[in-house]
Amino acid sequence: MPRLVGLMAVDARASAYAHGVLLAAPDRPDFLRTVVDHVVRQYPPPGVEVPRGAVVTVWFDFGEGEGAGGAGVREPRPPKPSGGGLERELEEPGPLMYAALSSP
Repeated sequence: MPRLVGLMAVDARASAYAHGVLLAAPDRPDFLRTVVDHVVRQYPPPGVEVPRGAVVTVWFDFGEGEGAGGAGVREPRPPKPSGGGLERELEEPGPLMYAALSSP
């Protein structure tokens, strides 16, 4: 059984076809026209042996209590550089600074 979670619908269909399994999507009646939605769940899970022609169920929406936060698929972000150095902010100029700059 291939891993379909994280794939777009079009890629999940292609992968399932290549592995000889059929896909069902109970939350998408228009599944054959679905293209860019991402698979969030599948049954049976990846790695399980299934016979050729078996039906694999995939979901595109989180069920009750799943996926809290709704962040979706995200790319990893590198950590931000530490503070200080060239990134240190200077204070806003106040009236005394302007006075010092304008006097001869």
